[in-house]
Amino acid sequence: MRDVKYIVELLTDYGVIGTEQLAEAQRRSDESDGSMDLIDALILMGCTTEADIQNMLAQQFGLEVMDLSAYQVPPEVVESLPRDVVLAYGVVPVMKNDNTLTIAISDPTNLDTIDSIRYLLGCDVEAVVAKEEQINDIINKHYNTINDSVSEVLDDYQDTNSEFQVGGIGSIEETSSDDSPIIKLVSLIIMEAYKMRASDIHFEPMETRYRIRCRVDGVLREMESPPKYIQGNLTSRIKIMSKMDISEKRIPQDGRIQIRVMDKDVDLRVSSIPTTNGESIVMRILDKSSIQLEIDQLGFYPDDSKIIDNILGLPDGIFLVTGPTGSGKTTSLYAFLNTINTPQRKIITVEDPIEYQLSGINQVQVDRHVNLTFAAALRSMLRQAPNIIMVGEIRDLETAEIAINAALTGHMVFSTLHTNDAPGAVTRLVDMGVKCFMVASSLRAVMAQRLVRRLCKFCKEPYTPNERERRLLGMSEEHTNTHTYYKGQGCPACTRGYKGRVGIYEILSITSEITEMIFQNQPANALREAGRRNGMHGLRDDALRKAEDGVTTLEEVIRVTMTEEE
Repeated sequence: MRDVKYIVELLTDYGVIGTEQLAEAQRRSDESDGSMDLIDALILMGCTTEADIQNMLAQQFGLEVMDLSAYQVPPEVVESLPRDVVLAYGVVPVMKNDNTLTIAISDPTNLDTIDSIRYLLGCDVEAVVAKEEQINDIINKHYNTINDSVSEVLDDYQDTNSEFQVGGIGSIEETSSDDSPIIKLVSLIIMEAYKMRASDIHFEPMETRYRIRCRVDGVLREMESPPKYIQGNLTSRIKIMSKMDISEKRIPQDGRIQIRVMDKDVDLRVSSIPTTNGESIVMRILDKSSIQLEIDQLGFYPDDSKIIDNILGLPDGIFLVTGPTGSGKTTSLYAFLNTINTPQRKIITVEDPIEYQLSGINQVQVDRHVNLTFAAALRSMLRQAPNIIMVGEIRDLETAEIAINAALTGHMVFSTLHTNDAPGAVTRLVDMGVKCFMVASSLRAVMAQRLVRRLCKFCKEPYTPNERERRLLGMSEEHTNTHTYYKGQGCPACTRGYKGRVGIYEILSITSEITEMIFQNQPANALREAGRRNGMHGLRDDALRKAEDGVTTLEEVIRVTMTEEE
């Protein structure tokens, strides 16, 4: 870790920064909750640059600065420094002459590093200064932990039977015959994904390779992938961990893994489905410590927040949350339930699966093996005299009818539905077979939602939208000139200018006009027009509001709210 105090003193002595700049940098650093130190803040403020700091430190300690961006470290030099030393000290070897090894370091203030490596290797060690990101690139290329584990797997299995060598799906015998490298590899993949703040991990068998991808802030990113022929053993290991039937490869399976990562309890929802090239597996990462259970953390504007408060105060009826998988529907429902969870109310939920345990709420897990379906659980729940019911998802007519009957008999029912927008939920229920008059009598509101990436507040800066963005969003040049939009530049506190996600919402309140339209089985576009007349704004409208307020970017608005370029 760099000596921040020493660097700040040097910058002050050199006249690079003053008292006011230092105070502002300290404020920004404190607001970042530890993700950005004082030096990072000064760089973001434009007071200095990484290169200037490195040149200053190199000059101070009499060292040379080396550009590693296009430098190829010879293989024999890579082998001269053990991986555990590289990872422990954050340095890489770059040259070796006779008994002298030259290493690249990003922080020359840490003099103990050079002395420690010299002692460990028993040879002369010299240092050059390089950018930390360039050093990390070389570490990832030559000393990557996943690659290292894959190498162990290859070494251990290179003499195994021909079935494994050609990539056949591994059997129980093969997996149990010394699979510690495979165990280590799966653990490292999960660890790396968690560090990246990934929401899910995809293990995808391709025709000639085995691809592993992580979804970070809603966008898939490819990880370093292992060779194709260990696909079977990886699949078997994951299925064993999630308590799936390892011998069954013809049908989809679901499982769950409970692990502890970096002193936090993490649940993994695992789904397996057979494909032409093997079993495709997706792990969904559920971090209990990261769930937001307060409505004001979800990203509602005051007008929407007021509508939600009115809905939560209703004594009966159905409130539906719609959107695709991974759009934050369950998180929103949990936040709503947490808000109205008081000792005076009895709340029961039926979920598949239970993603997070909520204190003070009775949660029922669907189990089809014993015929405990949504519908069966819902029937029994009504005999428990609840005030509020949450149904994880309305998937069929039977569940929908029971939920509606519960709403008509004095219960407040929350549930989710898979539709593209809020008005489409009415059409979906009718298509399921629910009578129009039952939908009209029970439905109180529908909220559609998506998630957009949130701009990093430390490195965002104004920019002018280009012609393509204006065309896709139907904006005039005059409009963009009178509004300010932002983009992230990327900094130590974020990932490529983004950090986290925030919801965009479309809330359709069921007014008397819309109730009459549902009775008449009006189409979704007519319901949308009626909703807009009553103040409803669409998903894109809410996203554009957030873009204008610097919460997200127009790029995200286009990605999430548009399906094709027109």
